[in-house]
Amino acid sequence: MSASPSKMPVGVPYIIGNEFAERFSYYGMKAILVVFMTQYLSTSTGAPDYMSEGEAKYYYHLFGTANYAFPLFGAILADVFWGKYKTIIWLSLVYCLGHLFLAIDDTRTGLFFGLMFIALGSGGIKPCVSANVGDQFSEKNKDLLDKIFGYFYISINMGAAISMILTPILLQVYGPNIAFAIPGVLMFIATLIFWLGRNKFVRVPPVGVNKYMEALRSPQGIKAMANLIPIYAIVAVFWSLFEQTGSSWLLQAQKMNLTVNLGFTQFDLLASQIQSLNSILILLFVPLFTFVIYPFAGKYMQLTGLRKITIGVVIAALSYVVCAFVASLIQGGVKPTILYQLFAYVLLTAAEVMVSVTALEFAYTQAPNQLKSFVMSFYLLSVSAGNFIAAFVNKFIQNPDGSPKINETTYFLFFVILALLAALALYIYSTRYSEESYLQTAEPADGEEAALGG
Repeated sequence: MSASPSKMPVGVPYIIGNEFAERFSYYGMKAILVVFMTQYLSTSTGAPDYMSEGEAKYYYHLFGTANYAFPLFGAILADVFWGKYKTIIWLSLVYCLGHLFLAIDDTRTGLFFGLMFIALGSGGIKPCVSANVGDQFSEKNKDLLDKIFGYFYISINMGAAISMILTPILLQVYGPNIAFAIPGVLMFIATLIFWLGRNKFVRVPPVGVNKYMEALRSPQGIKAMANLIPIYAIVAVFWSLFEQTGSSWLLQAQKMNLTVNLGFTQFDLLASQIQSLNSILILLFVPLFTFVIYPFAGKYMQLTGLRKITIGVVIAALSYVVCAFVASLIQGGVKPTILYQLFAYVLLTAAEVMVSVTALEFAYTQAPNQLKSFVMSFYLLSVSAGNFIAAFVNKFIQNPDGSPKINETTYFLFFVILALLAALALYIYSTRYSEESYLQTAEPADGEEAALGG
C-alpha cells in the first residue's frame, strides 16, 4: 500500500502572498535609491543636494549593513518574547512608517528616518518570515520543504522583478514622492495579507529568556553556532559582490549603451531597471537548478549544500571579471552595450541560486528548534557583513573631494580576488563539516491564540 502524498500546510499561501508584496516594496524602493541620492535629493528649500557616486555607494551599503544587522534584534524578539507572528505584524507597521517618510520628504532628513525605519522593520522581520516558512512543516511533510523554500524564493523574485521594472519609470515620470509611495502601499498590503492568515499558521511559541539561554548553551546550540559562524563569515564575501547590483553595477550601467537590439526588436532601458534581470532569471533558474542541473550533477558527484555554495561563490567572481572588462572598455573611451552586463547578471544569478537558496534552507535545517530565528539572523548578518565590506571599501578608496583613488577596473578585480579566496576557504572548511537536520513538530494554533497580539 503506497503512502499518501504529503499535504501543503494551509498557512503557506498567506506567507507567499505576504512575501511577494513585501519584496515588491523593498526592492522597488532599493532600485531607485542610488538614483534618488545622486539626482533627486534636495534641501528643505527645494535646492539640489545631490550626493557624489562614491558617497551614494557608501550610504547605500551602510543602509544594507543596518538592514541585515537588525534580524538579530527581530530574532530575539520573536524567539524570546513575542513569537514570530506578533513580531512580524508589529515590525511590518514600523516598515510602513519608513516608506511614508521617503514618500513625503525628499531631503536628507527624510532619507535618514525613512531608511532607519525600513532597516528596523525589514531587517527585524527577515529571520522570522523565513523561519516561519520552515515552522509550517513536520516529519509528515518534510519532503516538501526544499520545494516550498524554492517557491518562497520565487515569490520574492516575482515581487522584486515587477517593482524594479515599474518603480524606475514612476521615478522618471512622476518623481520620487510617487515612486516611493507605491512601494509603501504594497508594504501595507503585505501586512494585511499576513494578518488575514493569522488563524492558519503553525505557531511556535516564544521560549522565554531562561529556556532561550539554555538552548544557546546546549551542546546542539553551541555546535550549530560554532559550525555555522565560519560559513556565514565566508559567505559574507559573496554578499559584498551581490549587493553591488544596486550601486556599482547600476552606476556602471549609466555609462553604457542602454539600447538593446535583438534584431527583430529594439528598445531602450533605464539603468536602474537592469537589476530586474536578476529576479527574472531567478524565476527560470530555481526550477532549472532544482529539477535539471542538480539531479544531473548528482549522478557524478555528491552535491552537498556547502559544495553548492562554494561553486556559487566562484561563479560570482566570474561575473565581476565581466564587469572589470566592461570598466576597461569605458576607461578606453568606448560605450559598450548593456548586453555585457546582462551576461554578468546571468552568472551572478546562477551564483545566487547556488549560494542564497541553498543557504536559506541550510540555515533553517542546521538550527535547533528553539533557535530557528536566531540562527537565521546570523545567516542574514552575513549579508550585513557583505554590505559593510562594500561600504568600507568605497569609503577607503574615496578622496576628500568624493573622487575615487582607484579606477573601476581595479575596483572590480579586487572583488574577483576576494571572492576566489573566500571560495578556497569555504572548500577547505566543507571537508570537515558534518550536516545536521532539525525540523519543528508544532501543530497549528487555534484561532484565539493566533489573534493579533496573542
